[in-house]
Amino acid sequence: MTTVRMQDVGAPVTYFDPRFKVQAAKILPGEFYVTGRDMALVTVLGSCVSACIRDPESGIGGMNHFMLPGSSERSPASASARYGAYAMEVLINQLLKMGAKRSRLEAKIFGGCNALLGGGTQSIGESNARFVQEFLSTEGIAIAAQDLLDAYARKVYYFPRTGRVLLKKLRTLRNDTIQQRELEYSERLTNSRIDGEVEIFR
Repeated sequence: MTTVRMQDVGAPVTYFDPRFKVQAAKILPGEFYVTGRDMALVTVLGSCVSACIRDPESGIGGMNHFMLPGSSERSPASASARYGAYAMEVLINQLLKMGAKRSRLEAKIFGGCNALLGGGTQSIGESNARFVQEFLSTEGIAIAAQDLLDAYARKVYYFPRTGRVLLKKLRTLRNDTIQQRELEYSERLTNSRIDGEVEIFR
């Protein structure tokens, strides 16, 4: 089991999930988690997206949770696109380091809510969703399932050992926790930069 931070944020919170009777890792904005164990990876998505990627034969899989900073920048060479690529590449590289085979990887992608953060943010969710689709297509990683865009936040449970996903649309939010997390994350991205580059192992 390996935890790596994409940003200066805390490692994912782990806990025992009594409903599924397995250990679970809670993935917050800017984090990812990779494991070979039978466990659940859990996140709540607003305009951010998560890629859940696994090697079905080995059962090694992981989840990330990220947003493109400056999502109005559409050039592939933009800082926004470079950060998105970095977020995907560090996840994939960690999968490969743990023994997953690149040729067997499959992805399930979620998020890109276009209404959670209010006015002017519709393009953020759309840009995040489009980016993750295009990145996986370029890298030749099959998309086994997806649930993107829409007007609702989502809670996602991902079981990398089996590839099972449970998804709940959050049609009523009791507080602004999701919105606040994503706003704080967006501010961190705006004020940070990527040092160096990451390339996917071939």
